[in-house]
Amino acid sequence: MRTVCGPQRERKHAKIFLQPLGPAWHDFDKAMLWELLNVERNPMDLVEVKGISKRKKRPRVLQVKDAWQMLDALVQPFRTIVLIGLCFGLRISEILGLCWTDFDFKRSVVLIQRSAVGKRLNKLKTEYSQDEVPIERRFILELRKWQALCLDSEGHRLFPSPVTGRPLHADSIRNDYLVPTGLKLGLGRIGFHTFRHTYRAWLDETGAPVGVQQKLMRHAHVSTTMDQYGNASALAKRKANRPIVQRLLQRPANQEVSIQ
Repeated sequence: MRTVCGPQRERKHAKIFLQPLGPAWHDFDKAMLWELLNVERNPMDLVEVKGISKRKKRPRVLQVKDAWQMLDALVQPFRTIVLIGLCFGLRISEILGLCWTDFDFKRSVVLIQRSAVGKRLNKLKTEYSQDEVPIERRFILELRKWQALCLDSEGHRLFPSPVTGRPLHADSIRNDYLVPTGLKLGLGRIGFHTFRHTYRAWLDETGAPVGVQQKLMRHAHVSTTMDQYGNASALAKRKANRPIVQRLLQRPANQEVSIQ
């Protein structure tokens, strides 16, 4: 901290050295906001208003053909991880926290009830995040293919590390597989939230009511317009989600690719 709070020349060196830390650089913005460091930016850039501050970039949304390209280029288990993200809009921590016991194939539902971050299993982001999500028969067939290849692990995890048996690391998957694949295909830098934004956009395109969208996305807070639609029934959620799975899995025969 001595170097950071020292003379102007030392602060410049600190900035050059610490900038690769990425999210950690946010702490220096806070330090300037709290007047622990000299403000070297427009002070208004340091202010964040919860619920009001806007995104600097428009979220990337994939077209169906782009999603097919990603799925075809990825090997297992990353193909199935992306497929789940696109078909159901789950957060990556929720996907990596899934266990085979969460699935009720007879009722065609999966219970989202935990998240995995690093080596730890955690509670979900909000109480609204814990919910049953409908799954389609065609998706179940795809999931069964992965189940036949999946290593058995303690807790019957869907995506265990072949080395430790614990959940896979999201950062490693993104950096080693998603980003390189997206760049190679000309789709840009693809991250896990790309699939969640894509899922939401596809719900809009298929005409799902906004109230049902809220329940499928499992958001805790939405605008008043979305709130007044009330709770979505299981039938309404299934009806809204079905076109998403169908548009992704119903491919022309000449574009079918066997699972890797």
